[in-house]
Amino acid sequence: MGARTNTRQKMLGSAIELLRERGAAGVTVDAVLARSSAPRGSVYHHFPGGRAQIMTESLTLAGDTISALIAEAAKRGAAGVLAGIAEFWTAILLTSDFEAGCPVVSVAVGGSPEDRHLQPEVANILLRWHETLTAAITAEGVAPARAERLATMAIASVEGAVILCRVNRSTTPLDEVVEELRILLGTAVQT
Repeated sequence: MGARTNTRQKMLGSAIELLRERGAAGVTVDAVLARSSAPRGSVYHHFPGGRAQIMTESLTLAGDTISALIAEAAKRGAAGVLAGIAEFWTAILLTSDFEAGCPVVSVAVGGSPEDRHLQPEVANILLRWHETLTAAITAEGVAPARAERLATMAIASVEGAVILCRVNRSTTPLDEVVEELRILLGTAVQT
């Protein structure tokens, strides 16, 4: 049973890597098999729904993983979320030589018509991130409506910074965005 589970997990991990590096269109059954070194029969054994099932499960796994990271960082407040996100993305960008971005965003912006069924899950994942960050900001005394706006800006800014980091092959855009968000959140907490 362990080898079967390991093959399945390797395939999901490979699909997530492909999402991060190539976007949703780059996740094909052949690419997942090549990346994971799994035999072709593994697709039908572990994922009878084929590519659609691989996409759904890899998106959910990636979203759950990042959501858990954000929730854990939120225990240290809004600044903790920013620090946790910055550490996470810096590590991903550096270890991938700036080839990897956000797997969730890749589905949001790069899915084909056959991936439209994934949009509700993308929306759900982004909502979880937003709610966690909003709660962390609100817990520091910021009015709920402003906390929601700040959370929206933080998520959009960080995701945009990750794109700029990839293009510029530097973590400077992320560093700058996170620093400005820290200042803005600090000001919001004081008012």
